[in-house]
Amino acid sequence: MPEDNLAARRELEARQLALLNGLLKEVSATNAFYRNKLGDDRNLFSFESLEAFRSRFPFTEKSEWVGDQENHPPYGTNLTYPLDRYIRCHQTSGTSGKPMRWLDTRESWDGLLDDWRQVYRAAELGREDRFFFAFSFGPFLGFWTAFEAALRQGSFCLSGGSMTTEVRLQAMKDNHITALVCTPTYALRLGETANEQGFDRQGSSLRKLVVAGEPGGSLASVRQCLAELWPTATVFDHHGMTETGPVSFQCPASPGMLHIIDTSYLAEIVDPETNQAVDYGEKGELILTTLRRAGSPLIRYRTGDLVERALPGSCGCGREETILAGGIIGRCDDMVVVRGVNVYPSAVDEIVRHAGGVIEYQVQMGTNRSLVELSVNIETAANEPDPSIIVRNVESELRRRLGLRIPVRSVPTNSLPRFEMKARRWVRSQG
Repeated sequence: MPEDNLAARRELEARQLALLNGLLKEVSATNAFYRNKLGDDRNLFSFESLEAFRSRFPFTEKSEWVGDQENHPPYGTNLTYPLDRYIRCHQTSGTSGKPMRWLDTRESWDGLLDDWRQVYRAAELGREDRFFFAFSFGPFLGFWTAFEAALRQGSFCLSGGSMTTEVRLQAMKDNHITALVCTPTYALRLGETANEQGFDRQGSSLRKLVVAGEPGGSLASVRQCLAELWPTATVFDHHGMTETGPVSFQCPASPGMLHIIDTSYLAEIVDPETNQAVDYGEKGELILTTLRRAGSPLIRYRTGDLVERALPGSCGCGREETILAGGIIGRCDDMVVVRGVNVYPSAVDEIVRHAGGVIEYQVQMGTNRSLVELSVNIETAANEPDPSIIVRNVESELRRRLGLRIPVRSVPTNSLPRFEMKARRWVRSQG
């Protein structure tokens, strides 16, 4: 690392240590969840270095706070302050079980909005921009923080809640929207519908697609598809979670890399099996400590997100924040082993999109003599003259890049599900 970057990194880590010890001081006094977890060991509430913290403080597992909320409904005991200090309540999607609630004080809420405004600044989106939020505006944190952060910077903000895809497109046109905020999957869906409906995308005022919720925003093939569907706009990726808040933003100079907001999060990347820190260039599980969310903190939280640790300063902008090469690659528990080959959903997504001509797809997982087998259904555009050519291209790419023969078949137009939120393209085959 260049000396200037090294000095900046040391200064940043000194600030992180001060924030961490301040957080632990607050937590040690009144937070029943962490007091019960850590017992009377006072050495776990103040640290002389980040290295000491990482070596001595235990991980927080998702199962711990899930069990805590089940045993102490409705909010659990991970509350540092009296209940009347909390002003916002949001909840997780509940895709792997019962939805879990998360509370925020005014101070922690303001911190989350500050983080979102960092995302907007990195995306070069300011007061003069006109935002459209293509979400249903349910109880998930990301909808509300994204909207309110843009509102606080003085931007025009329009909610797309309850609108159909066609109505949203018209609203974007009528209101001269310059920034669309949604998932990568839904940005693709909006673009495909615009194409079908004959919307003038070349003359659109849209200049930025801010996407999150799925790995696609950092995948080159997905970004290329979005660029073709929205020729006037550039893609800007970021990621976050309800239980942590907005965590990262795309490197302004190097698409495909995410910077952690290190002033709000202490990030670690560990081997999910050994729990040891991985080297630069290696993949591991992202561990986060929420430095500014003292009201309901997570300390050394195992996110389950699979990431690759990049060397500081290796991106084009030269910032000192933690860098994730390739963004969020997937979930640690999403990997499947097919005939001895480790297969991640994001790898299949990259291959299918790279082949071109695929509107939507679905991966079916089955077993044959206790071994996992995959097959892929693809949906091509209604005017595609010969879908069999695309089928062969996808099969060829899967075989070339994964070393696997995976059957691919074409299915009728509009026969596969469409998604506004996180896409669920991997399904268990029947029988």
